[in-house]
Amino acid sequence: MKKLKRVFALLGAVFLAGMYVAVLILGLTASPHTQDLLMAAIACTIILPCLLYGMMLIARILDNRSKEDRNTDKKRGERK
Repeated sequence: MKKLKRVFALLGAVFLAGMYVAVLILGLTASPHTQDLLMAAIACTIILPCLLYGMMLIARILDNRSKEDRNTDKKRGERK
């Protein structure tokens, strides 16, 4: 599980770095579509980390819930 988290963290960091480079390049170029692409890149650099943070919170809550269920099942098995 730790390796999977590290891989996803690395992929997220690479993607965000790519988005920051895209924002920099799009900010310096002057073409008719640059403003739309720049706004999309800026939105992705804000929205993506927020979504990832929310997914981490949900995963943590679900992981704690499954651990509690396993502990409850073990206790029930000991009583019988």
